[in-house]
Order: sequence, then structure tokens, then C-alpha cells
Amino acid sequence: MPGPAVGGGAEGRARRAGRAAGRALRRPFTGVARRLRRVTHAHGAGESGLAKLIELHAVNSAGDMMITVALASTVFFSVPTNEARGRVALYLAVTMAPFALLAPVVGPLLDRVPHGRRAAMAGAMLARALLALTMSGAVAGGGLQLYPAALGVLVASKAYGVVRSAVVPRLLPPRISLVKANSRVTLAGLVATGLAAPAGAGLHLLGPAWPLYGAFVVFVAGTCLSLSLPHKVDSARGEVRARLASGDAGAGAGAVGGRPVKAGLRTVGPSVLHGLQANAALRALSGFLTFFLAFLLRAQPLGGLGAAASLGLVAVAAGTGNALGTAVGAWLRARGPEPIVAAVLGLALGVTVLAAVFYGVMAVVVVTAVAATAGLCQALAKLSLDAMIQRDVPEGVRTSAFARSETALQLAWVVGGAIGISLPLIGVVGMVVAAGLVAVGAALAGRGLLGAGRRGGSAAPRVA
Repeated sequence: MPGPAVGGGAEGRARRAGRAAGRALRRPFTGVARRLRRVTHAHGAGESGLAKLIELHAVNSAGDMMITVALASTVFFSVPTNEARGRVALYLAVTMAPFALLAPVVGPLLDRVPHGRRAAMAGAMLARALLALTMSGAVAGGGLQLYPAALGVLVASKAYGVVRSAVVPRLLPPRISLVKANSRVTLAGLVATGLAAPAGAGLHLLGPAWPLYGAFVVFVAGTCLSLSLPHKVDSARGEVRARLASGDAGAGAGAVGGRPVKAGLRTVGPSVLHGLQANAALRALSGFLTFFLAFLLRAQPLGGLGAAASLGLVAVAAGTGNALGTAVGAWLRARGPEPIVAAVLGLALGVTVLAAVFYGVMAVVVVTAVAATAGLCQALAKLSLDAMIQRDVPEGVRTSAFARSETALQLAWVVGGAIGISLPLIGVVGMVVAAGLVAVGAALAGRGLLGAGRRGGSAAPRVA
């Protein structure tokens, strides 16, 4: 009898020690999870459902980054620079040209399913999960069959982005402005991207298809999270479609003089259109720098750094600038969006002009400064554009307005990227072209933004 008691006591102590060790190992992860949950659920975001959208966007960003890692390793890093330029140009031609034709259709299609936004987001996630599996069989060889799947991933990603932008106002807590809400969502995506990039690189060490397997798992989780969003996401009372083409000036959606009037973005005043023009210039700058610097630094690394280290430095600078812009956007939530967009246009123009002048003297400083500035300015300008749409566009056309603006910005990024691929790899020439892209946006939108800012913005005409 004493023997078993002693043995039982030793076994009990071992179990207790094992449980204590397990709690000690779990504590850092559970502590981080609790802190993240407190942040995402703060200021009423948990009660309104915004916290779930923040978490969903983090999952979305992580999955997209894993697919990006897989494609970059195949299309860009696995071949010499000249061949890589051809592959990237082919990638843009095969994926972006059809996207330019499909993008105008995405918005109207989403307008037709306003009661199924959760299903649309879940469908976009599930489509990318299945396409990731499809791409896993072709990614090693980089064959042409990879590109149609990449096009599908792009379209599904943009469809998710359009619906997500339209959903944010419906989940907005009373104590949070739209700019701050979008800042939280964007920041969660940036953090997830930063974590997924090394995870995807680690999976790539196992084989070129492994990042795509990781993306499949992430997007399946995103499918489930999409369906768990609050039911009010699917509410669409009073919504109609908006067009980038103008309707009758000063007319909202509804009927005037017994005649139906289609709502257009120009009917809400100049602020949204000027904000869209400015954002398109900054998005074109982002696309241009993405491709031009990728090839330039691969052929001509910075200082004593290697090509990979140079690209990593620029990526970190751009990501830091983007995160800083998101944080500043939350801090400036009470300021008018028009002066903010005008200010970041001026900042981007000044930095790119200085970069063109001083590139030959201090290339490392110039490239990192331009990348960080582009990230900061793009983040701040996009948050401000979202705020303008929320303020100036009536709720009845807001979903469609987000769809059209997201499509226009994506196409601007493609145009900038195509210019970046076509240029010779001369740093000064690239900086001059970058300054030119921003100067076009400043010429088109700067004066109008400053004028609208002095007037306090443009109030949207309401439906009678």
C-alpha cells in the first residue's frame, strides 16, 4: 500500500511539473494574443464588429504576402536580371491587361450583391485558397500556366479590398472616426505582412510550393472568419450604384423633375475627385518605385551591400514609412483630409526632386528616403481619400464609390510599374521620372485640394 502511494505521488508531481512547463511555454503567446485582442477591441470595436474585420484583414494580408513570396522567387529571383525583366513584363501583361478589362466589371458585380458581402469576402478568400493550390504545381518551373492563376488571385484580392472598404463604415463604433478605423485595419495588415514575409521565406526553404501551401491554410481560415462577421455587414438599405462618369452636376441619387438621375462621383463636389487624382499619382509612384528599384538594386546594389540586402533595406524603409503614415493618419483624425493630401503631395514632390539632384552623391540615403516617403505619403493619402468618400459620398452610393476608386488606384499602380520596367537602369533618370509622376498629380489636384480645404470640404448633396 505505501509503495503505490509513493509512486502515485511522483507521477502526480510529474504531471503538475508538465502542466506548469506547458503554461510557461504558452504564456508568452497567450499574453501577446490577449494584448492584441485588447488593441483590436478597444473603443467599442469589439462590440461593433470592427475588431473581427481587423483580424480578417490581417489574415488576408498574410495570405497575400505568402503568395507574393512564392511568385517573386519564381518570376524575379530565380533568373538573371535581363530575363527577370522579361518575366515581370510578361507577368504584368498577362495579369494586368485582363485585369484592366475585368476591373470595371468587378464594381457593378459587387453592387448587385449588397446583401451578400460576407459571402463575397468569403468567396474571395476561398478562391485564393484554391488558386494557391493550383499555382503550387506550376511555381517551380514558372510556366505560362502560372499566370492565369495569378490573375485570378489579383482579381479576388481586389474584390476583397473593395468589399472591405465598403464594410468599414457599417462597423464603425460611435467613438472612432473613419480615418482611425481605417488606420487600425491597415496597421493590422502591415503587421501581418511583416510577420508573413519571413514565414513565407522560411517555407520557401522547404521548396518553392510551400509558401503557397501556407497561403492555402491562411485563406481557408480567412473564409471562416469572413462568414463570422456581423449580419449588419450585409445590410444595403437605400444603396444605389455610383459611376466615375458624372451625372447632372449637383444631383444626387434619386429623381429630379420626375426623371431618374444616376449618382456619379462628380455629383458630390470636387474633393473626392481631386483626392482620387492625388492618390492615383502617389499609387503610380509606388508602382514605379517597386519595379524600378527592384531591378536597379539587383544590378547596382547600394554601397557595399549585396543585392538582397539592398532590396531588404528598401523594403524595410517602405514598410516603416507606410506604418508611420498609418499611425500619423490616426493622430490627425480631427484634421481636414484635403490639406493632408495636399501636404503629402508636396512632401513627395520635394523628396523626389532632391533625390534626382543628389542621387549620385548619396545613393543609399536617397533610395531609402524616397522609399520611406512614398510609403508614408501613400498611406496618409489613402486614409484621407477614404475619409473624403465617407464624408462627401451619400451612403446610397458609398459602396460603389469605394469600388471605383480602388479600381482606378490599382490601374494607376500598374501604369507606374510598367514605366518602371521600361526605363534604363539609371538612378538619376528614375528619380526624375518619379518626380514627374508626382508633379502631374500636384498639377491636377493640388490647387483644388487646397481650395476645398479652405472651404471646409464639399458637402454631398442628399437624396430628396
